[in-house]
Amino acid sequence: MATSARTAVKAIQDIMRKDVGVDGDAQRLSQLCWLFFLKIIDVTEDNYRSPLPEHLQWRRWAKDPEGMTGETLLEFINQELFPYLKEMPLKGSHPNRAQVVREVFADAFNYMKSGQLLRQVINKVEGIDFNNLADRKHFGDVYEQLLNDLQSAGNAGEYYTPRGVTSFMVDRIDPKPGETLLDTSGGTGGFVTCSIRHMRERYVKTLADEQAMQAALRLIEKKPLPYMLCVTNMLLHGIEDPSFVRRDNTLAKPYRDWGVADQVNVILTNPPFGGVEEDGIQDNFPAEFRTRETADLFLALFIRLLKPGGRAGRV
Repeated sequence: MATSARTAVKAIQDIMRKDVGVDGDAQRLSQLCWLFFLKIIDVTEDNYRSPLPEHLQWRRWAKDPEGMTGETLLEFINQELFPYLKEMPLKGSHPNRAQVVREVFADAFNYMKSGQLLRQVINKVEGIDFNNLADRKHFGDVYEQLLNDLQSAGNAGEYYTPRGVTSFMVDRIDPKPGETLLDTSGGTGGFVTCSIRHMRERYVKTLADEQAMQAALRLIEKKPLPYMLCVTNMLLHGIEDPSFVRRDNTLAKPYRDWGVADQVNVILTNPPFGGVEEDGIQDNFPAEFRTRETADLFLALFIRLLKPGGRAGRV
């Protein structure tokens, strides 16, 4: 079954290669990610409670393999679905969830030009039975395939830290439920999801433990594709409200503006080394810390952000 999950991802990407509108691995991955996101918030609805109106939920327009196709499907996605998702109202009973969806789709696009090929892709996504995957292991298998593809999609590899590295660091730092845990360069969420697994295996014994763990998570990621993958990853790991994942540039906030209220118990992260930041970013830091090496700026920030007795693990 794990093999078939990987095969499904490959088959979807092979269909996309036939479409004249999708140019390169990064666009194929982005296209696949927003489709997976909509499917996942639909199948995890018991925990997540979809903020989408009923007629825009996956089960209403995508589930039927003989449903909308061709120009009708393209018109629905381009002129109805995407405009709503990009400007989703934040009022109602679940404003945090609506904010997450709107942020995910802020820079998402439907690159596909063929409604027939898009229907084939949707049917392949629908054919993966997410609800019946034991312990979501096959979810993980599909996701691993996406991460592997992301790693090979040009410079996008900066977002991916190998699982062996994250597991080792989390084991050494040993986060516990209720300890505030921050990843300042979250990428696809590997450190946080590994920490979630670590805490559930060792420390989460009650619903209160689970709630304390989820309430103490913090993650910041500035680029749209890894942000979308990260939010999806949180849903896959049973996080009810992934609005703690912020799309922002950690270094854009002036050093002096990070106060006691921002301090955390644990930092686990892989900050960019030799990253290129917009002009003036280093001016957000005191003169003695100013440098064009982003990893050094992050290190200075980590020292400021850790509570007394806090601990950090960084690549």
